[in-house]
Amino acid sequence: MRSTRPISWLKAAKRDFEDFPDEAQLVMRRALTVAAEGGKADKAKPLKGVEGGVFEIALAHRGEAYRVIYAVRIGDAVWVIHAFRKKSKTGIKTPHKEVDLIRDRLKRLKEALQ
Repeated sequence: MRSTRPISWLKAAKRDFEDFPDEAQLVMRRALTVAAEGGKADKAKPLKGVEGGVFEIALAHRGEAYRVIYAVRIGDAVWVIHAFRKKSKTGIKTPHKEVDLIRDRLKRLKEALQ
């Protein structure tokens, strides 16, 4: 029997995620379920510029780019740290503003769970 970890959300990430189109939410939830079951979905990749165990699910949907950032090495859950619609039109890199926010949320989450 497969052991599935719970998926926990930071409030701000959940609120932003709920603004995504329903179809995008469905695809992202499936990818998060794969992570909770110990795997890595095809749409997920390690997030560059952030410590190990943090992944980004990238989805192009109807001309928009959506991202969900989650961490697998914090406590017993898969933690969704951030969800956003990528607005940058220059390249595929995650904007520095978003990476700084992710780092800050990770730090605060780790402190809260100690």
